[in-house]
Amino acid sequence: MTKVLLVEDDANLCYIIKGGLEDMIGGYEVETASDGQEGIRKWKSWKPEVIVSDIEMPVMDGYEMVRRIRESDACIPILFTSGRVSPKDVVKGYEIGVNNYVKKPFLPEELDAHIKALLRLTHAREPERADTFFRIGKSYVFDAERSVLHQEGQPDRELTVRESGLLRILCEGQGHVVRREVILSRLWDTEDDYFASRSLDVFVSRLRKMFSGDPDVRLKTVKGVGLMLEAGRTHAGTEP
Repeated sequence: MTKVLLVEDDANLCYIIKGGLEDMIGGYEVETASDGQEGIRKWKSWKPEVIVSDIEMPVMDGYEMVRRIRESDACIPILFTSGRVSPKDVVKGYEIGVNNYVKKPFLPEELDAHIKALLRLTHAREPERADTFFRIGKSYVFDAERSVLHQEGQPDRELTVRESGLLRILCEGQGHVVRREVILSRLWDTEDDYFASRSLDVFVSRLRKMFSGDPDVRLKTVKGVGLMLEAGRTHAGTEP
């Protein structure tokens, strides 16, 4: 069954939507959250395939929740549900990474149709993803699948899980600043733990040493914000 995270602060409506989805032919496995902050926690721990979320919620609204999720997950389909959807609201949602809107009130069959359409689009795009290998600068190739860094003329270097994870995040965002809290959240499951932050600094130092043989490759620290990988040519592919 498809795993759906339903983020809705209205307890009665949440119960109705959850029941409607679970009663559909084929069914859905539905986990619920009452605000955006809880939604992020459930997204991290439960790993849903689709997120259906209200916009106006206490503690953290839908916009902020989606913004944070999109910092580290560009693929999961996200649907907004709202009773008041102005053109301004729609534009804002699409700009931060929402895939579609469903206007309240709606029937379970309508929501089911939207979810299935989004999943079809997501699955159709999957074969086109080409992010197994990353060419970095003039002489490096990073095999993210095998966690191996190849330098021209040198033996392959096997990376640890966190070395590989950190390098992949930086390669995917190369040329852009990746916020520290995003990295900490993905690799250490925290955003502000002191010891995790210090550990990140150690791994950054290790990566800098690995790339010391190519002056075109620079791992920059943007103080108070995050990290940025700069290279003469860094791109993803399916083979080295």
